[in-house]
Formats: sequence, C-alpha cells, structure tokens
Amino acid sequence: MRLFVLGGSGGTGAQVVAQALDAGHRVSVLARRPESMPRQARLTIVRGDVLRPEGWRHELAGHDAVISCLGSADRRPTVVYSQGTAAIVAAMRGCGVRRLSCVTSASLGLSPAAPVPQRLLIVRVVRPLYRHVYADMEKLERIVATAGDLDWTIVRPPRLTNGALTGQYVTAVDGHLPRTRSLSRADLAHYLLHHLDDRATRRATVEISGG
Repeated sequence: MRLFVLGGSGGTGAQVVAQALDAGHRVSVLARRPESMPRQARLTIVRGDVLRPEGWRHELAGHDAVISCLGSADRRPTVVYSQGTAAIVAAMRGCGVRRLSCVTSASLGLSPAAPVPQRLLIVRVVRPLYRHVYADMEKLERIVATAGDLDWTIVRPPRLTNGALTGQYVTAVDGHLPRTRSLSRADLAHYLLHHLDDRATRRATVEISGG
C-alpha cells in the first residue's frame, strides 16, 4: 500500500511511519524540514507546509490512503487542524485519493458513563486550558464529516503515552466507551494502519482506549 502521512515528525506520526515501513508499505511524509527526517528504503520525504498545499498537493497522486496525525501542543489559537485538513481534503479530491484517517481527541465526545472525576478533569481543566486546540479540532471533524465523497475515519484517542506497542486496545465505532485509559502512541499507530481496510470504520468516528 502507498501511504501519505501528515504530521510524520510528531510522536504518533513517527510511529505510523516506522510501523508502516516495517510492514512493507511505501510511505510519503510531508515535512517542512526534510533534512530532519531519516532516509530509509520505501520512504519518500516531501518538502512542504500543510497550510500551503500548492507546494505538495500534486505529490498525493497515486497513493492509496492518507493518514493525518496533525497536531499542536501550543495553547494559542491555531488553524493547523482545520485549515490543514481542508487542504488535505481538497488535495485528495484533486488527485482522486479517497481513503482518509485522521486523529483528534476523545475529549471531544465524553461518554455519559465516564467516571465523574474524569469528566470534571476534562471539562474544567483540560478543555479550558487547551480551548483553542479543541475548537480547531471540532472544525476539523466538521470538515471531514461533510466530505461525503471520501472514505474517512476520525479516530479519537485518550491521553497518549510513549509506551510500547502492545496491540491491546478497545474501540467503539460511532459510539462511546464506558471509560477510557491512556493509550500508547505506538498502539494508536497500530490501529490507524491496521484498520485502513476496515469498511466498518469508513465514514465513522472511532473512540479508542488502552485495553
């Protein structure tokens, strides 16, 4: 499979790239600083900025799927999720690529069954602290959910760690898990890669948690 990865220099994106290459896929990664990325067989590094698609959108042609791990740890207002995703969707349409998988956050849709302490922490602390990030993630989800001509999946993970790959996680498609546990970036990457062909997740939002 030929994969185009955005956010490949981040924690989750780097795991996606490494695991995809180990599995024998051909991978293209968009990078603002290509010199910071290691050279490997079956890896193509595309110089560009997701917010300036005119410099990279033609590189999407011929790929089977796009995996977006775009992210920002900055508390200031951001458009990387929304405008970046809008650029991705437009580029995919222009190149005839249909499969898109992207990452947001489980905090966008809390389960009514979530423990009260967890709900209070997210609602009163986490979301206010990163309100600009979550606001832009919400825009991302609206952009993707209205891209009816694409086979999209939105994956909502909980707090991410740098733990090892276990392959142990639970998911809920278009629904909520009763509670969530932290998940390693390696396991999130594993899910993203292993469910690209899962038709049950197409045009769906998936909540994922550590097992």
